[in-house]
Amino acid sequence: MNPLNNYSKCFDDDGRLKRTGTFWTATSHIITAVIGSGVLSLAWAIAQLGWVAGPAVMILFAIVILYTSSLLSRCYRTGDPVTGTRNYTYMDAVKANLGGTKVTVCGAIQYLNLFGTAIGYTIAASVSMMAIKRSNCFHNSRGKDPCHMSSNGYMIAFGITEIIFSQIPDFDQVWWLSIVAAIMSFTYSTVGLSLGIAQVAENGSFKGSLMGISVGTLTKAGTVTSTQKLWRSLQALGAIAFAYSYSIILLEIQDTVKSPPAEYKTMKKATILSITVTTVFYLLCGCMGYAAFGDYSPGNLLTGFGFYNPYWLLDIANLAIVIHLVGAYQVYCQPLYAFVEKWSAKRWSKSEFVTAEYDIPIPCFCVYQLNFFRLTWRTAFVALTTIIAMLMPFFNDVVGILGAFGFWPLTVYFPVEMYISQHKIKRWTTRWIALQMLSLTCLIVSIAAAVGSVAGVLLDLKTYKPFKTSY
Repeated sequence: MNPLNNYSKCFDDDGRLKRTGTFWTATSHIITAVIGSGVLSLAWAIAQLGWVAGPAVMILFAIVILYTSSLLSRCYRTGDPVTGTRNYTYMDAVKANLGGTKVTVCGAIQYLNLFGTAIGYTIAASVSMMAIKRSNCFHNSRGKDPCHMSSNGYMIAFGITEIIFSQIPDFDQVWWLSIVAAIMSFTYSTVGLSLGIAQVAENGSFKGSLMGISVGTLTKAGTVTSTQKLWRSLQALGAIAFAYSYSIILLEIQDTVKSPPAEYKTMKKATILSITVTTVFYLLCGCMGYAAFGDYSPGNLLTGFGFYNPYWLLDIANLAIVIHLVGAYQVYCQPLYAFVEKWSAKRWSKSEFVTAEYDIPIPCFCVYQLNFFRLTWRTAFVALTTIIAMLMPFFNDVVGILGAFGFWPLTVYFPVEMYISQHKIKRWTTRWIALQMLSLTCLIVSIAAAVGSVAGVLLDLKTYKPFKTSY
């Protein structure tokens, strides 16, 4: 046996075990990351923007994401796109192409965004779990019981579940969870779409207007003023941006893909398919939700259909959301887990608590490698995100802030700057000006969305009591 040939069969060019990811696993990871809880707020977002601007903004976001994702996927290897040095994470790519303080800034934004996404998913999962409980309560009482309940217990239950799944050591070992989550995302999106179509058929016409929600409309938050109309429109931009955000983990997904062919080629195909499928689903769900409810489109689409009929179908959809968010939470948090654990292992390399792995045999399954630092820190992380979610259970506002905060720097600025550096594009050339114009436009959109979302949070805080939120 030739040891070199045997080595190449088991290990990649960087000495790590052969990557086994394919076009389909990469696609499932992207769909799991993209079609998340954000889809539920799209009918509300289109209701703020109207029939003209709503779908147009959504398509524009899809085009921008598709283009910048293509730029970012080429940054996986430094130098030659086929044989160059691998960049395992987003931060590695920024360090290799830009360096300096930009690495620190990128890392802070990326990991803070991942942290915030975990909070947002905890809120969304608790809302869906409560929706199941309330629909059954309404069914049993035939609508006589208001079925008010607190979200705290459901957030704690979701947190305990995530503590268990967070013990999966590596990102490439959650592929099966990602596929299950992707299936669930299609399940609840299809249910929401179907119920929207049924509601439109029952109404006999499409609701909504060309310019979105009208000034003077009475909502749960009060009468919509001209100022609130502006804030809500800006917040809608953040909600749509959040619904498409996955660039922060694109390179981590790409690092699971095998080669040949070159990893960026596989990721380009996976991105095109994923974003196309996602955009079609988003347009259908958002537009049909708006057509069904008009100005009164709910922040969470599935809670707008009531709780009595068809309660069992809504239960299935909300259960699918919970299962999906369990997987999506891991897809987003595994890169953050890996960063902290690698940094800690380097910082305290002689500490057994940080570096030692203990084999724990699991009957009829496998051998689990227990690391006490991983167990402790991941448990603490999930506990912290759960507590913050209980303190700030504002789903739409959190979604808008996360979308606004992460969209420009992580989805546009760094991919564009790395592409310029990689291809040595000179200043003031046509291509350089075009890329900078794209970046500037997206910066303005992000700032506008952030302002609208912060205004929404301030409005919610007027009637808010910590740990006492009920539905």
